[in-house]
Amino acid sequence: MSPAWAYVLMLAGGFGALYFGAEWLVRGAARVASTMGVSRVVVGLTIVSLGTSAPELVVCIIANLDGSGDLLTGNILGSNVANIGLILGATALVRPLDVPNRVVGRDVPIMILVSLFFFPLVMDHELNQGEGAVLLGILVVYVAFTFRTPAKDMEEILEGAGDLSEERDGGEADASMAKDIALIALGAAGLGIGGHAIVSGAAYVATALGVSQDVIGFTVVALGTSLPELVTSLVAAFRRHADIAVGNVVGSNVFNLTAVAGTTSAIRSFQIDSPMLATEFGAVLALSVLVWPIVASARTVRRAEGLLLVLAYLGFMGWIALGS
Repeated sequence: MSPAWAYVLMLAGGFGALYFGAEWLVRGAARVASTMGVSRVVVGLTIVSLGTSAPELVVCIIANLDGSGDLLTGNILGSNVANIGLILGATALVRPLDVPNRVVGRDVPIMILVSLFFFPLVMDHELNQGEGAVLLGILVVYVAFTFRTPAKDMEEILEGAGDLSEERDGGEADASMAKDIALIALGAAGLGIGGHAIVSGAAYVATALGVSQDVIGFTVVALGTSLPELVTSLVAAFRRHADIAVGNVVGSNVFNLTAVAGTTSAIRSFQIDSPMLATEFGAVLALSVLVWPIVASARTVRRAEGLLLVLAYLGFMGWIALGS
């Protein structure tokens, strides 16, 4: 079998792993939320986001060890652009998404603030181990803050638990917490394997076309590693868990900038030589700010707004590609 066909099969197998991984992750996360009395949006912001960010983490660590700082930085920034523009937009096109109040009032502003904090860290074209430790510290504070549930959110939690209790009666009500956690772990593993397979196949094709490393990272690799978020959000929307879908997008962006960048740089400092860094970060910040009035409008991401986000994503991809 020729190398080209091997990479095509790798891509196909990766998509299969992504689908089943997303299905298992969403199902397990929804049940854990019901069992623990935690709102699904919190689970989407933390457990699901961490699982769907696994491909970014794996790819960035490998890229750092290989000395490819431009590739890993492009992957992080490009994934955040894809999460908001492509994933949130495409999911809203499939099914309009109701946005919980806490996402509008707390989580989206936190995502914007973390993005703003990340900018000066990388604009000196280096992310060192001390800065990585700071990012991991922010991650710990973010997770702890996310799990703090104000009294006004209890009604939302109880409603979510009531909805899920019906789902648990549908043939799998005897599933234990251990099985649900195992399902989440299997889902995250499937997403990681699928994302890595897709990135490897896509990067092979892109390299064969002679595309620069930072553009590959921001476009092809970022899209590949964002496919878990896309599939997970679509599956969550189809299962009428819009809170998981929205939480997954916002939480994944925070995890990319803290868990992925923090862990990667804590392992080893890396240099960033990309001439497109300011442009790429500008795209991240523009979409992060754009999404705030969208989710605040009637607490719903409508189909028209989803189309706007997708078009904005495509516009930024064209801008980056032409400017490279």
